[in-house]
Amino acid sequence: MTEQAMHTPEQRRDELLERLFEAVLGMSDLYMVYIGDRLGYYDGLADRGPATVPELAVATGTHERYVREWLEQQAVTGILEVSGGETDRRFSLPEGHAEVLAERDNPNYLAPFARMMAGLVRPLPEVIEAFRSGGGVPYARYDADFCEGQAEMNGLQFDNLLGDEWLPAVPDVHARLGQDPPARVADVACGSGRSSIALARAYPNVRVDGFDLDEYSVGLAQENLSGTGLEDRVSFEVRDAGDDTFSGSYDLVTMFEALHDMPRPVEVLRTIRGLLAEGGTVIVADERAADTFTAPGDEVERLLYGWSVLHCLPVGMSEQPSAATGTVMRAETLRQYASEAGFCEVEVLPIENDFWRFYRLMP
Repeated sequence: MTEQAMHTPEQRRDELLERLFEAVLGMSDLYMVYIGDRLGYYDGLADRGPATVPELAVATGTHERYVREWLEQQAVTGILEVSGGETDRRFSLPEGHAEVLAERDNPNYLAPFARMMAGLVRPLPEVIEAFRSGGGVPYARYDADFCEGQAEMNGLQFDNLLGDEWLPAVPDVHARLGQDPPARVADVACGSGRSSIALARAYPNVRVDGFDLDEYSVGLAQENLSGTGLEDRVSFEVRDAGDDTFSGSYDLVTMFEALHDMPRPVEVLRTIRGLLAEGGTVIVADERAADTFTAPGDEVERLLYGWSVLHCLPVGMSEQPSAATGTVMRAETLRQYASEAGFCEVEVLPIENDFWRFYRLMP
């Protein structure tokens, strides 16, 4: 018997009330972070130090009355510190908070998560209708906040881990990427291109082609590439990776956090297998779902199911026929998809990550 089941109905009621009230407070915190991030308030405080309401309003070109309310809310919730009296209050980021809220290259930067979650709920009425109709919500209905927030969150991982930890954990792939003739890499469902760019930075000889069907994401990828000095080795296109032009061309094909969104994952994996040159390999990173359904689940499982209901399942069902995978794609499901696509072996790679599991698919 679980600990929860041993509680009285009244205790369980009160625990749920407390949990949902804490969730309301958490939602408020998240959307206040969204406002502070979008309007440049955290950047302003990080750059200039403690600021009065008028100073921050002038620095950010925003209305003083709104700025005061936001600053006071942030101080009341403990996200900002406040000093001085009623007429000369100064608000500041406590030591360590800038890493989370303003330092975009810091692995602890979490402000884009707020942006992603704001975009996640914008099509909520359409999700409700999909529940009734059995249809879906196309990816394009999730606006720039979702797309860019997710891109920034994932980009931090790519910048800090892809070339330093993830690929070196696959020794033969790591070695091939550093050898001549230069390896060719296809980054399928490349999104904003941060993975492709990070890979080219880590391995100075490789050529990376990023493919995605979402025009907005490819536009972001091209913007991210501009000025990097990698334009001669990285390209992005709105293109179906199944184009016969690319058959047998690539030493490595990667796909990061995308397979579970796809209506026809077996078809996609079959196409990817056709992209491989002799001796080539495929690396897929997807959600680190538990091996089996367990209720109640841990925090990661709770997060994955939330994303699945609000985004990944509706996106996956926006085209028919659909495998309707959802975010909670367990390892056994991926193995089944890979087998049906003609891969002979699926290896779970020894890469530690709180949210993703890494697979090597061998033809």
